[in-house]
Amino acid sequence: MPTGTTTAIQRTFNGKIDIDHLDDYTNQPIPNYITKDNTGSNKITNIGATLGRVLFYDKKLSVNNSIACASCHKQEFAFSDTAVASLGVNGRTGRHSMRLVNARFGAETKFFWDERALTLEDQTTKPIQDHNEMGFSGQNGDPSINDLIAKLSQIDYYKELFQLTYGSEQITEIKIQNALAQFIRSIQSFDSKYDLGRIQVNNDAASFPNFTAQENLGKSLFLTNPIFDANSERIGGGLGCKSCHGAPEFDIDPQSRSNGIGGSINGGPDFTNFRSPSLRNLTNNLGVVNGPMMHTAVIKDLQAAIGHYGNLTNAAINNPNLDRKLKPNGVAGQQLHLNAQEINSVIAFLKTLAGTDVYSNKKWSNPFL
Repeated sequence: MPTGTTTAIQRTFNGKIDIDHLDDYTNQPIPNYITKDNTGSNKITNIGATLGRVLFYDKKLSVNNSIACASCHKQEFAFSDTAVASLGVNGRTGRHSMRLVNARFGAETKFFWDERALTLEDQTTKPIQDHNEMGFSGQNGDPSINDLIAKLSQIDYYKELFQLTYGSEQITEIKIQNALAQFIRSIQSFDSKYDLGRIQVNNDAASFPNFTAQENLGKSLFLTNPIFDANSERIGGGLGCKSCHGAPEFDIDPQSRSNGIGGSINGGPDFTNFRSPSLRNLTNNLGVVNGPMMHTAVIKDLQAAIGHYGNLTNAAINNPNLDRKLKPNGVAGQQLHLNAQEINSVIAFLKTLAGTDVYSNKKWSNPFL
């Protein structure tokens, strides 16, 4: 290249992406107590995640250049959305946009609330091929994913990025999937008050020296299984949250079924949602929730989230897919009989799972701004 010639990457990103000094996605520190990892064979590389970052924030991945992956998964909200249903090119999403932080660190390899994607790679291009979301469905007059590939192939910065990542300018759906998945898996959060305490003890059950008495009580309630009588009424023990959301990753148990939220954003029943994001960063580090929760966004705060599990009598009657762990006697839904101290303590504990870096680190930010 002649001296003084600028590349398309330099012209487009104005120093936010420096190919000679890439952000470190590959060697990010992971605490030794974190053992779950669903990466598989698509290992994170600095250049692959950089390409994924560009794809994630590029509105050109939608038919009218108005919507990016990041339009529904916003860094300032732990890569979720405060809207009940996120706005797409032809309407709104059918379910609330799930948080993406720590998507890598879980035993569950299926994605979407209803687990219809068998891998994160498979998940990444489905919103692109959804008529309402990004519009390249290939149906009913929509252009197809091949039209998107042809569109991206004409963009100079993608020619350079795909060449650097894969050794060829050729773009394929699999290459797009792999790069997006690398970027999403790179989004991690291990700088919370919980992590500062966990590193000082041998196991989660130990009292954390940096926790208040209330936070330690909340942790104990979260981790301790409840004791039920024959009618599924709690008569002792804790809340048993860990049965579905295992510490220290706080990921969802792959065997989990419905949590009792059986409705739909658009009305009517929807009993097929068994996935959940990590409970990390339910709130930001100021204790403010990162938008509504559950696939319907029907839960607006942590008190309501905990209260939902307090009495699942109706859910056991109306929801055929209610998780068996939530109906202890096999028939009746659990009744936890929570008191104010327990609720407030668990809320205090859940707030300790919030990190700080994930909201501001430039390597996960919009390179087009």
